[in-house]
Amino acid sequence: MSKPPPRRPTLTLAPATSAAVNAKSANADSPPPRQPDLIRVAGLPAVQALFAQRGRDVERLFYEDRFRTEVGGFCKFLAARRKPYRMVETDELTKVAGTPHHGGIVAVARPRPMESLTPALARSWADAKKPLLLLDGVGNPHNLGAIIRSMAFFGLEHLIVSEHPGQAGLSESAHRVAEGGLDWVSVHRAPFPQAVSDLATAGYRVIGTALEGAQTFAELPRDKPLAILLGNEETGVPDASLKACSGIVKLPGSGHVQSLNVAATAAILIWELAK
Repeated sequence: MSKPPPRRPTLTLAPATSAAVNAKSANADSPPPRQPDLIRVAGLPAVQALFAQRGRDVERLFYEDRFRTEVGGFCKFLAARRKPYRMVETDELTKVAGTPHHGGIVAVARPRPMESLTPALARSWADAKKPLLLLDGVGNPHNLGAIIRSMAFFGLEHLIVSEHPGQAGLSESAHRVAEGGLDWVSVHRAPFPQAVSDLATAGYRVIGTALEGAQTFAELPRDKPLAILLGNEETGVPDASLKACSGIVKLPGSGHVQSLNVAATAAILIWELAK
């Protein structure tokens, strides 16, 4: 007698408990409780960082045979918490990931909430002389992920993003491109340009970026910790946010092209901030 084919993995990650099923049977008019949104984190570096920082948020794990050794500890951890994991073929993993760019392993997890910036938090960072990066309207999640990856690489700990309607959030694409950086960098949301004023009050020197910037990074005064503000890929920093800054910086170039991609600009400035 032939065995039935294995069930394909799905993203219905929290099967109903018997209590939930009984409750639904008792009252058919009451909808089951809504499960929290989940994200898919792809690629071995990102999955390793996820387990290292937020392992208890992982709900399921799928991986190809080539990662059998690397995932041993992850599977043992999930088994102890009665969470499913499964080795799958590449085409099946592509369906789970929703993209062929999964790197052979996908963890499905509860997203880390993006907290709001508070005056007390800003003051604590300023007192510790923590450099900051601010993004107001960076809309491409791949750019956001690349910026966070650079921050993690150079050791910058805190990123503030605006409530601009075009601002990219912590999507699956951002997680994938960040290569695990999102589990080492704290991301906070704040209204701009108010955030610029709040950071200045907390003790920061907030510097905007623009093609017509008056200073280079080396010319910036260092009497206060620095917070560097970058804007939209096409339109730059919104005027209101730029006017709230205490200075504007530019990256000098050859002049052969007008500007750098925002993620490339950010990488250079992050390196400068981290020195």
